[in-house]
Amino acid sequence: MLLSDFDYELPEELIAQKPIEPRNFSRLMVLDPSRQTIAHEHFYDLKKFLTAGDTLIFNDTRVIPARLIGRKSTGARVEIFLLRRLDAVTWETLVKPGRKIIEGTEIFFDDALSCKIVGRTDFGGRVVEFKFSGVFEEILDRLGETPLPPYIHEKLDDSERYQTVYNRERGSAAAPTAGLHFTAEQMSELKNFGVNLGFVTLHVGLGTFRPVQVETIEQHDMHEEFFSIPQATADLIRETKLRGKKIVAVGTTSVRTLEAAALDKKSVAVGSSSTKIFIYPGYEFKIVDAMITNFHLPKSTLLMLVSAFAGREFILRAYREAVDARYRFFSFGDAMFITGRER
Repeated sequence: MLLSDFDYELPEELIAQKPIEPRNFSRLMVLDPSRQTIAHEHFYDLKKFLTAGDTLIFNDTRVIPARLIGRKSTGARVEIFLLRRLDAVTWETLVKPGRKIIEGTEIFFDDALSCKIVGRTDFGGRVVEFKFSGVFEEILDRLGETPLPPYIHEKLDDSERYQTVYNRERGSAAAPTAGLHFTAEQMSELKNFGVNLGFVTLHVGLGTFRPVQVETIEQHDMHEEFFSIPQATADLIRETKLRGKKIVAVGTTSVRTLEAAALDKKSVAVGSSSTKIFIYPGYEFKIVDAMITNFHLPKSTLLMLVSAFAGREFILRAYREAVDARYRFFSFGDAMFITGRER
């Protein structure tokens, strides 16, 4: 398939710059691929589209302050963007200005933190080795900045609004944004209604938001991302499937985690691993029966994933309708619930 098959026109003013308050007052477009119908609701009405016994699977990752600003010994400014931890002191990163940063270059952040470039990555980044005095996470919290996507131009007053209310595991370079719509109260309401809540972890890195730079999408290579599934979640998934209820993935990162770990159409592997799974039209879903997602960038792997689930033509029709109805797009935008298709 061609990259141009996943393009659409979006007025810039529809790119949400601020999160809505309260979180679950965002709009919710409900898609039924089997009936080819589109309905317009609000996120606080999500319960209407679930039944007791269904299971929501959330990605409980937490965004780290992944952007560090340092200087070389010459005084030149350098930006380090943390992507993936390789061991206690070594990270895959993006570096600006990348061309001038060669192996052996040292970068200083303050008296407690410095790093050295020790290698290159296959995606044009750098492998860096940190030297620090104290606890790295505490230093990062003090010196780092929480990164926002480049299409958000306004400063966020409260950095916790770029975190889900259920985040637990530090490690992401970007938020699993479909989960930003949930409030703690709504999650309790769903649980009391009989909906199960399960959690997985996928640390969002370059694989999730790396642009597709090839015209034939099958040639695109995803970047590796860490994920983990606990025994309790695997058990919950199997029980839900055996009872004939739905597994609803909250966000594309949860989708990718579940599908990467699928053993068959009822079970997933337990434990930690990494994935480069790339889901595009033609993919046969094994675990995910329905999904909650935001509206994604044109020509992105995320738009390809939802197109694989609901059908490319139907998704693009829904996006055109969203533009006409003035939905808010991307990370702080409105949400979509795809009810699933008969398979």
